Amino acid sequence: MKISNEEVTYVADLSRLEFSQEETERMGEELGAVLDYVATLNAVDTTNVKATEHILNVQNVFREDVVGQSLSNEEALANAPEADSGCFKVPRVIE
Repeated sequence: MKISNEEVTYVADLSRLEFSQEETERMGEELGAVLDYVATLNAVDTTNVKATEHILNVQNVFREDVVGQSLSNEEALANAPEADSGCFKVPRVIE
């Protein structure tokens, strides 16, 4: 699919990017190749393929969910640079 230089410039403006004329032409070719590939993928019949299908035989690698010993509040805050009322104290990031 051919992407015009105007379309590349429009998308670049939305992204706050600037391209030279040479880069604009190259980006148009690359974006066109990506869209061609997507069109090829859209043509593949996937009606009988499960959403979680894999090429390789994948097994669940999760560990068993077992209850373990937790840290006490004092242990958790032991290395905190600052603590206040049993909580981590961090600098304000929102005014």
